[in-house]
Amino acid sequence: MEPMYTAEALSTGDGRSGHVRTSDDTISVDLAPPKEMGGSGNGNNPEQLFAAGYAACFHSALQLVAKSAKKDLGDSAVGAQVSIGKEGEGFGLSVVLEAVIPNLPEDEARELVEQAHQVCPYSRATRGNIEVELRVTNE
Repeated sequence: MEPMYTAEALSTGDGRSGHVRTSDDTISVDLAPPKEMGGSGNGNNPEQLFAAGYAACFHSALQLVAKSAKKDLGDSAVGAQVSIGKEGEGFGLSVVLEAVIPNLPEDEARELVEQAHQVCPYSRATRGNIEVELRVTNE
C-alpha cells in the first residue's frame, strides 16, 4: 500500500479511562468505560469511535459503488453498532452495519451493500477477524 494520508492519535491516562486526541487536535475526547462495563459512562469509548469511523467509511464506499453502477442512493444513511464482549481469555468485537437506501428496491440495495463491503477499507481490515452483519432497509 502507498499511503495517501495517515491519521495520528495519542491515548493518555489510563486507556479506556483516559483521553485521546488527534495530532491536529480536531478530535479531543475524554474516555470512560460505559456503565454496562462497570464504568461511569461519562465520556466516549473506543467502540463509539470505531462505530463512527466504520459508518462513515462504509457509507463512502457505498456511494462509490452506487456511482459506478449509476444508481441513485437518494437520502441514504449507514449506521454501525459495535459490540464488545468476552471472547476466550480476552475480549472481542462484532459489528452490525445497517444501510438505509430509500430510493432502490431491496435486492438492488443489498447488492450495492455487498459490493461496498468488498471495497470498504474497514470491512477489508476486519474481514475474517470479527463478525460483521450487513442489514439493508429502505426506511
